[in-house]
Amino acid sequence: MANYQPKLAKSAPLIDQKGHRDLRLDICRGLALWFIFIDHIPDNSLAWLTLRNYGFSDTTEVFVFVSGYTCMLAYGGALPEQGWLTIIARALRRCVEIYCAFLLLFVAYVALVWLVGGGERYVDETNTGFFFRDPGAAIVHAATLQYTPVNTDILPTFVLLHLAFPVLLWLLIRIPTTTLVASFLVYLMVQLRSWHMPAWPTGELYFNPFAFQFLFVFGAWYAGGGGNMIRPLAQSRATLVIGLLYLLFSLVVTLSWQFEALKLLIPDDVSSLIYPIYKSHLAPVRLLHFLALAVVVWRFMLRMGRLGAPALAVAMIRCGENSLSMYCLGVLLSFVGHVILSDLSGGFLAQLWVSIAGIAVMIVAATLTTWEAQLDRRGPKLF
Repeated sequence: MANYQPKLAKSAPLIDQKGHRDLRLDICRGLALWFIFIDHIPDNSLAWLTLRNYGFSDTTEVFVFVSGYTCMLAYGGALPEQGWLTIIARALRRCVEIYCAFLLLFVAYVALVWLVGGGERYVDETNTGFFFRDPGAAIVHAATLQYTPVNTDILPTFVLLHLAFPVLLWLLIRIPTTTLVASFLVYLMVQLRSWHMPAWPTGELYFNPFAFQFLFVFGAWYAGGGGNMIRPLAQSRATLVIGLLYLLFSLVVTLSWQFEALKLLIPDDVSSLIYPIYKSHLAPVRLLHFLALAVVVWRFMLRMGRLGAPALAVAMIRCGENSLSMYCLGVLLSFVGHVILSDLSGGFLAQLWVSIAGIAVMIVAATLTTWEAQLDRRGPKLF
């Protein structure tokens, strides 16, 4: 099996030679989960602390890229020792876990909407009205990944990406560059021909798998050796300067959506070139923003080295290492927060306390989950 071992990138391994995890990935995922929870609460002023208002891309791109990266490290790194059958079984098991998590979240979500609104309130903003009007059809289409309540729609895309990963791993080991190019061509067809997967009752899946697969594949390609190929480019001063300039441009554009005066700084020709900026299709300006942000953050993280364990970092790590369950919990908590702010008080102090309380619940739940897992089975020691 030694011939199947990919040349994993050396920049930030998930697990080092002694079996310790690189905590920086878990910190990034944990912080992203907090940001997602805050962003999912409508009209939450604390969203100004997240990425959403300062650039074209947001934490969605981060999650998809990191997912592909960690899949390559987890499965590709274990392939020489465990073999293809075990790797395929593990990948499919994770796919089933995400699918079951989506279905459980779907049930919990509609039950919560019914509990607080009787099936009449909050149905439009949660996209659960179709369920209460035709529950049988809604359940069938949810089971086939064609119907998703609001904020749950990234999970079907992750199901499909993980389902395809064994084939992707085989291709990346044998023809990595060709695989990346083919993935980019599929992404281009989304931009040029609007390739998409249909949703029920009309429309398409919000997070288009044909578009977001490129970030997933790019993350896996980078972890499988591609990072070593492009490191000189990422380390160059010119790339850093271009990335910073693009981030500044993106900042001005996104702030212009909130502040009318800034629109005067954006020429009409530029506006016609970059709009519309579709999140569902991973618009090119969003992809470029993520790449620019990744370069800048990567350069910063190179200076961080291996992290210690301050309390805030530990909290992020706990949420990051339980990302699937914490994402699902965050979706439910964000809806509860929305109800509290709508029915009781929508002031800034209420928004602050709802956001802090929700993150605290996530931290406690993630800590208990990790504690239970450590008691249940022997795992890598984080510290």
